Amino acid sequence: MNIAIAEMNVDHPVVSRDQWLTARRTLLAREKELTRLQDQIARERRALPWVRVEKDYVFETPEGPRNLADLFEGRSQLLVQHFMFAPGWEQGCKSCSYMADHNDGANLHLVQRDVTLVAVSRAPLADIERFRQRMGWRFKWVSSHGTDFNHDFGVNFTQDEMSRGKVDYNYARQPFPHEEAPGISIFCRDEAGQVFHTYSRYGRGVEVMMHTYNLLDLTPKGRDEDEMDYPMAWVRHHDRYAPEAPASASPMAAACCASQA
Repeated sequence: MNIAIAEMNVDHPVVSRDQWLTARRTLLAREKELTRLQDQIARERRALPWVRVEKDYVFETPEGPRNLADLFEGRSQLLVQHFMFAPGWEQGCKSCSYMADHNDGANLHLVQRDVTLVAVSRAPLADIERFRQRMGWRFKWVSSHGTDFNHDFGVNFTQDEMSRGKVDYNYARQPFPHEEAPGISIFCRDEAGQVFHTYSRYGRGVEVMMHTYNLLDLTPKGRDEDEMDYPMAWVRHHDRYAPEAPASASPMAAACCASQA
């Protein structure tokens, strides 16, 4: 461990405590600017217009068929994790699983703020349940198998769309390596039972649910990823990590869904 730290700091400046405090206060001013900007953008996000959901999506759930309004479970806000798990896959995407590892802890608090969290995948419910039990997750996870839900909300692409070389993802025409993509969508349900789509985000926007990244960003080595190649190559399903993480990580195989800008 000491060797790894020495290698990491070989070219890093080392200063007195007073010099460090001066640099830290300068950075703090920038951090406060970012916080204020984030607050402003959050207000603008809440002010976005809504779109009424007209299509009747029916999902497979452990309690039987349920429509989109049912998924709210009596609350007025629904947060959907678009989880990459297609029919025929043996397991869910490891990067989406990394995101989902944070769901149960957050869920304890989301319900206190009138928010229901649910993951949605195209895989059949039996495959979802098998994988969910393996991972030990408690959050609600339903199947959109046989519906247009994933395609309509920008996280599934047809073979015809893929063959053209570019798909509509993250509000732009761009190449994408898979027919499945990650995303987050927010819905609101009014007292009359009408459901509205209020917001979706994709690509690196899904990092908002990856709290571990926020902690890594505080450390000297940061995420320690190759941002230009496979930024999540190190990620594994949590039951597939080595017993102890090495002191210095080495490059690993590409994740099944690298974050897109």
